[in-house]
Amino acid sequence: MATFLENAIDIAHDAGALLRSYFEQRVSFELKGAYDLVTVADRASEKLVVDRLKSLYPDHSILAEEGSGHETGGEYRWYVDPLDGTTNFAHGYPVYNVTIGLEKAGEMIAGVVYDPSLDELFACERGAGAYKNGRRIHVSRARRLDDSLVATGFPSRRRHQDINVHFFYQLAMATHGVRRGGAAAIDLASVACGRLDAYWEFGLNPWDMAAGRLLVEEAGGVCTGMTGGPHHLRGPHILADNGAIHEEIVALFGSIFRGEAPRSLPVVQPA
Repeated sequence: MATFLENAIDIAHDAGALLRSYFEQRVSFELKGAYDLVTVADRASEKLVVDRLKSLYPDHSILAEEGSGHETGGEYRWYVDPLDGTTNFAHGYPVYNVTIGLEKAGEMIAGVVYDPSLDELFACERGAGAYKNGRRIHVSRARRLDDSLVATGFPSRRRHQDINVHFFYQLAMATHGVRRGGAAAIDLASVACGRLDAYWEFGLNPWDMAAGRLLVEEAGGVCTGMTGGPHHLRGPHILADNGAIHEEIVALFGSIFRGEAPRSLPVVQPA
């Protein structure tokens, strides 16, 4: 009988193929809020994933972004983002994925992130390591922040209240650069496989990071809150890194939270 992870991999591949077909059609989008996009592809992918999970595991709870999951009260819960990177997808920018994570009694035990554009399947099980297309992956070996490439993201909702520009600027000054890909699960997978040395973000939803957080941990990295405390899927922020630069980033973040950032934002001069 197939394992939880094997079934999740099969479902993610099928959902990714479906997303790829919609991507090639350049489907239109709707707005769930002032700036929060949703497409027919989000809904179709979620239906595929949720229907398959319900069929395989009728006693499991499912938390899915577009709201088609259900709560059973059992010890297993699936976290489903059927299309992570919807804004990219809607504009024809090929950085998007489907991500599926499984929790047992409050602990993440398996996760899958599938990137259809690159045909890369990231998968992990607790205690069994992390893999990309079947090959073991590990976090980077960067030892210092100023030798690192990092990433972050910015929210669609309540963007006028977002303070991340302060963190973005400080990290841009302290590293080789900050990338903003627009798909949290891919950023986390990139930390897991060593393409990025760290990733942080405010205000993510549980389905955005459930699988990716476990990928980083199983690849030898660290996931905490941005202040260095334990990370919770419903917490206000996440910091994922290779472990070697963790204390340095937490210290820098601490200074920013205290309003003691080492570099001031430049003043805009009139042209």
